Amino acid sequence: MTAVKLPADCHSKDDVRAEIDRVDQALLNLFAERHRYVTRMAEIKTDPHEARDPARIEAVIARVRERSLGLDLDEDQAELVWRTLIDWNINYEKGIIAARRRS
Repeated sequence: MTAVKLPADCHSKDDVRAEIDRVDQALLNLFAERHRYVTRMAEIKTDPHEARDPARIEAVIARVRERSLGLDLDEDQAELVWRTLIDWNINYEKGIIAARRRS
């Protein structure tokens, strides 16, 4: 396994691209792990309307924005990513719950 290079240690586009690819793989692994929990939540919920919880959504977004600041990450960009992820998860949950109710 190759050593992780810090951004300042990347001296070529290939160096930067290799590190971005490494980070992308780590993100995919984390998204897959998160997806398993979302699937489990859909198995627990009984009504498709339970998939959208506005108070929970806003609490998550507030936490993401706050944590982003501590990571020197643009909080608007982080919010956009999380809102997109949450919206996808809501639709996914609704589909699982509705399909189970039809069976």
